[in-house]
Amino acid sequence: MAKDHGSSVKNDDTYEELRDQGYSKEKSARIANAQSNDNVEHDSRPYEERTKDELYDEAQEIGIEGRSDMTKDELIEALRNH
Repeated sequence: MAKDHGSSVKNDDTYEELRDQGYSKEKSARIANAQSNDNVEHDSRPYEERTKDELYDEAQEIGIEGRSDMTKDELIEALRNH
């Protein structure tokens, strides 16, 4: 059973699953809440299975600085730590 993460996380199961996959707390909460509200589509594929362009687009959406010069591995690390 999922732990209760308080009112700031709408879907505790999704939040915990994303944290287990290496997503940051902030990003896990954002995705879990979006899925709960059915507002945003989420690409559930692991970062390693996505193209560099897909990772770049996601980094751009959330405002990661320096993404133009990053390798695929650097983009993955930046997205996980955001």
